[in-house]
Amino acid sequence: MTPETAEPTNPAPLRFGYGTNGLAYLRLDDALALLADLGYDGVGLTLDHMHLDPLAPDLAARTRQVGRRLAALGLEVTVETGARYVLDPRRKHGPSLLDPDPADRSRRADLLLRAVRVAADLGAHAVHCFSGTLPPGTDEATAWCRLAEALTPVLEAATAAGVPLAVEPEPGHLLATLADFHHLRRALGDPTHLGLTLDLGHCQCLEPLPPADCVRAAAPWLRHVQIEDMRRGRHEHLPLGEGEIDFPAVLSALAATGYDALTVVELPRHSHAGPHYAETSLPFLRTAAARAGSATLGQLSSAPTAPLPSGVPSAPLSPRSP
Repeated sequence: MTPETAEPTNPAPLRFGYGTNGLAYLRLDDALALLADLGYDGVGLTLDHMHLDPLAPDLAARTRQVGRRLAALGLEVTVETGARYVLDPRRKHGPSLLDPDPADRSRRADLLLRAVRVAADLGAHAVHCFSGTLPPGTDEATAWCRLAEALTPVLEAATAAGVPLAVEPEPGHLLATLADFHHLRRALGDPTHLGLTLDLGHCQCLEPLPPADCVRAAAPWLRHVQIEDMRRGRHEHLPLGEGEIDFPAVLSALAATGYDALTVVELPRHSHAGPHYAETSLPFLRTAAARAGSATLGQLSSAPTAPLPSGVPSAPLSPRSP
């Protein structure tokens, strides 16, 4: 066993959430009520102008109100920071932690600091973030230095708050792969509160290992998991069952690692039919987990096994070649 892998532990109950970035046309209160009614365990809360705006006045008071609503509905939460235009109405995901202008990098870092405070107040599992794309004219060594420098105060705040910061490898970004995550982790001295957001579709898209093997390799650092379907070599978030992911194998691997936070459906480009995909995704995941032998999946213990949804293989597949 290498330092980048971990032996499986006893299977853990899997808990599923749905991302509010896939419910952008719903008021936050309505989105939370929908997810609770459908039986989700939690929510991936993307801080955005329509959902707990992180830049509007009275953030602490509004956060307390959301916290009360989450508690009343019995929903767990992870805080996500991938809103497209929350900082700049003209530049998707801008500014980033890699921008040449220190003031711009500070704006992104400030958003993450706000997210840490929100997460602490909500009792969230983690705060999600990503690096951003390499700016034109910037060499990679400089970009990695900027990233480490910008994240240092965020990590200090996360450590003080007791909330993991979960960095997501994002296709096309500076930090795009699991190997890139480890590069950052080592550069920062392997801080305790630096963890990983693993997007399982991204694993299918570009990692050399199949997604189930990515889960096992990433297990020691997993703090947040996103799930959707995807095809090899194409960064397009697809509804579950419309791509190439072997969901029983992936969920079996995830349960075996002992991961006990939320696994959140990530369909940001499907908000036009968000309620529909929220309704269909949960039974898909429950059935895939049942077929994988996840007997500890909480709500399956007393529920009959549903027919396998379209796109879920009847048994775990053999690992594909990269």
